[in-house]
Amino acid sequence: MKQFTKLDEEFICEKCKQKIKKLNYTTRDHCNHCLYSKHVDINPGDRQNPCKGLLKPIGIEKFKNTYKIIYKCEKCKQTHKNIMATDDNMDLIIELSKNIEN
Repeated sequence: MKQFTKLDEEFICEKCKQKIKKLNYTTRDHCNHCLYSKHVDINPGDRQNPCKGLLKPIGIEKFKNTYKIIYKCEKCKQTHKNIMATDDNMDLIIELSKNIEN
């Protein structure tokens, strides 16, 4: 099991430049406006990944009672998944659902 470091902090999205607020119930790991993330972690919250590329949302998959956003790093091409947040842009989530994996 991956180690999880709770690190819920505000940030400026490098893709859409919006100021992203803390999630306050778990760690915020992607922009709730454009859904982009940043390839910063090896284990959730550790900020130890040297890549630092932008993670582009490319699809979603069902996970328990919610969904995970599937990402592809624009720099190293690795895929990554993050659980969607309650305040994510639902129009973009619906758009990504065209690529859903069960």
